[in-house]
Amino acid sequence: MQLPDRVYDCLKWIALICVPAVATFYVALAGVWGWPYAEEISKTANAITVLIGALIGISSAQYYKGKHE
Repeated sequence: MQLPDRVYDCLKWIALICVPAVATFYVALAGVWGWPYAEEISKTANAITVLIGALIGISSAQYYKGKHE
């Protein structure tokens, strides 16, 4: 599975910046404001980040494999 460049870049930005930032923001404010499910949301965000990271890792491996053949 090789992702198009635009999709790859978007997923990479989501996995490296967006999801961790939103999760950290929510967890930090959940303690202050008493918002529910801070731990569950944090774990879910981490799972999403790992999944996206795996997908873009597979795509990168396929890209470089095809480039060296």
